[in-house]
Amino acid sequence: MFALTRRVSFTASHRYWRSDWSAVRNEQHFGAATASHPHDYACDVTVSGPLDEETGMVVDLGLLDRILDREVRSRFHGVDITTQVPEFGDGKLIPTGENLARFIFERVAASLTGTARVTGVIVREDATISSEYRAPE
Repeated sequence: MFALTRRVSFTASHRYWRSDWSAVRNEQHFGAATASHPHDYACDVTVSGPLDEETGMVVDLGLLDRILDREVRSRFHGVDITTQVPEFGDGKLIPTGENLARFIFERVAASLTGTARVTGVIVREDATISSEYRAPE
């Protein structure tokens, strides 16, 4: 089994907020993150599988790059995730690193063809914090 990790970067803003909570409760749980703020995200997507003896690759890198461009960069770069990505809109997923990692994992996994499978996604909000979602065992 081989693994390949590709990093994709994007800049986006988000805030943590639950509309079914009061402002006080949101502040208690999320603190300063209740205000919209930007991040320069780095997202590592790892795919694993057998080595294709003909190409020497685990995955068609061009295909993976097209999927990452569509499912990550084009979806998130330059937007406010909370207001411009429907799945993270009011009353839906809170755009935490954990939810972003799982969301990206699921979108890339659904688009990937061939024998390679997504085995992990790491979303880094900055140099001090990252969230990882791994394939269920």
